[in-house]
Amino acid sequence: MKSPDLRLCQADYSDSKQMAALLALLDAYAADPAGGGEPLSDIAKVNLPAALRARPNLFSVLAFDESAGSRPVGLINCVEGFSTFACQPLVNVHDVVVAASHRGQRIAEQMLALVAQIALQRGACKLTLEVLSGNESAITLYRRVGFANYQLDPAMGHAQFMQKWL
Repeated sequence: MKSPDLRLCQADYSDSKQMAALLALLDAYAADPAGGGEPLSDIAKVNLPAALRARPNLFSVLAFDESAGSRPVGLINCVEGFSTFACQPLVNVHDVVVAASHRGQRIAEQMLALVAQIALQRGACKLTLEVLSGNESAITLYRRVGFANYQLDPAMGHAQFMQKWL
C-alpha cells in the first residue's frame, strides 16, 4: 500500500472541522474491540468539544491523508500530568487511533513524534501510556519508538496500570 501524503497538526479544539474529525476517529476507536467495542455515547459526542476546550492540560494530534481529500486518518489524545520525582510535567498518551484503512503505514509513529515535540515544548520530562497486553502491534510500535515498561527498582518489578470506576 502506498504511503499517504500526511498532514499532521495539533488539534484546534475550536475548529469545527477538526473536532468533527476527532469525534469520528474517536468513535471508530471506541467501537473497535481494542477500544471497548461500544461507540461513543451521544452525551460524549455532544459534550466532548467543550470539555476539551475547557481543559488546558489536554492536547490532541490529528493526521490527515491529503492524497485522499484531507481525510482524517489518525488521532492521539494526550493529558498533561505531573511527575513529583522530576518536579516537571509529563504527558500521558491516552488514545492512539489510526483508521483501519491506514494501519501499518507508520502513521502512529509520526504522530507520536509530534506528541514528543509538543511535550518538550510544555517542559515535560517523559511520555507515558497504557496498552492492552493483547495489542501486539501497538506494543511493537511503542517499543520501536522508545517506550519501555516502567520500573524504579528491577527487584520490585514493572508498574501495572489499574483503574477504579467512580
